[in-house]
Amino acid sequence: MLEVHRTHRAKILNHNQVAEILDRHGWSASKLWNVANYHSREVWEETGEIPDHGDLKDELKTHNKYKGLHSQSSQRVLEELAEAFNSWYEKRKSDDRANPPGYRKRNYYDTDGNRVHEEHPRSTVTWKQNGIRHDTKNNRVRLSKGANHKEHPRAREYILVEYETRPGVTVENLQQVRTVYDQAKERWELHLVCTDEIETPAAPGTETAGIDLGISNFAAVAYSTEAADLYPGTRLKQDGYYFPKEIAKCDDSGGERATRLHAKWSERRTHFFHGLAKHVVQRCIEKGVGRINVGNLEGVREDENGNSKNWGKHGNLDLHGWAFDRFTNILEYKAKVEGIEVVEVDESATSKTCCMCGREEDSQRVERGLYVCEECDAAFNADVNGAENIRLNINEKSNSESPGQSFGDRSTGWLAQPAVHLYDLSSGFQPQEQVVDCKP
Repeated sequence: MLEVHRTHRAKILNHNQVAEILDRHGWSASKLWNVANYHSREVWEETGEIPDHGDLKDELKTHNKYKGLHSQSSQRVLEELAEAFNSWYEKRKSDDRANPPGYRKRNYYDTDGNRVHEEHPRSTVTWKQNGIRHDTKNNRVRLSKGANHKEHPRAREYILVEYETRPGVTVENLQQVRTVYDQAKERWELHLVCTDEIETPAAPGTETAGIDLGISNFAAVAYSTEAADLYPGTRLKQDGYYFPKEIAKCDDSGGERATRLHAKWSERRTHFFHGLAKHVVQRCIEKGVGRINVGNLEGVREDENGNSKNWGKHGNLDLHGWAFDRFTNILEYKAKVEGIEVVEVDESATSKTCCMCGREEDSQRVERGLYVCEECDAAFNADVNGAENIRLNINEKSNSESPGQSFGDRSTGWLAQPAVHLYDLSSGFQPQEQVVDCKP
């Protein structure tokens, strides 16, 4: 059996009755975030180290702000902050302008542009199993209140939320509930995270595909059926330039507008990753793929001495905004549901080795998109060449099929002219000739 997680969005039917208490919990989550943020910055300034979520929990579990939420909900806030600080720590290795996670606050201004006051925004609150009671018959969930919000001894210790999902959805095996505030609609909604057990599916076939991840082309995929696909990262690049500039214009990096821009940027990136993973898995099913080799990018940010690689001003920004590991995790999950195994393989030398004859030479990659082999006089797309070498897993000695062997009458046309799939916000990935408008 295979365990899968599904998230269902639901409308809150008794919104008028629960909005105020949900507001208070959302504000409490912001306050706890800010307290933990301040503590993390102090530790960083004193020691040069970032406290992990375990350290934060030990330090703040007796703090008054910790009691504003159910204990597991407070833990989740601290986990999210620790994740944000770790991301900042990695990014600052190549971009010393990177700012640490901001405080969560919303500023209000008078007609002259002077700040009048500030308040905490409504942050997302996550309830885990110990804080949830699910009434499946009546589509209701009871969410435990934080100790600070239990008004008096006889008051309810929970928030009773009635919900409605889209038609055909059955909410079972509920693991988490997230209350998310929609700024545009000015109301809360539920995100219900459920687990399902399904029969482990059989693999679509025994073929292997290889994926080379990069910046200009986010993914190049090579199949053993003499076919290849390219997925340009144009959309990610456009967003990567647009959103930081807009965030920089904000008067307050932790204010409402900056927070909203960060959320929108993250949502668009997540949508891109899910759409790409879905498209790649579907193509693998069509081609009878049972295993996907993905290049392990652990060394992409560091050189042999452990120092940060310099990919240029824009390259560094692109690289640290790409979140390759996040995409790989999404791909692995979607592939597993279809019976396809995802394996990370060593990608060293895959970009400078000819997949046809095995010659390894740095100078053979003459341009970003062109690979020319002086040994066998072949010319083809450089990213597809890398993907094919990853598919062949050229760094695995036990691999029976590797560059340098005779390929007989094998065609090289697909290496030079892969199919290009462009991303469209409304329709996902489509063949290049079908995409009319790719502007942001």
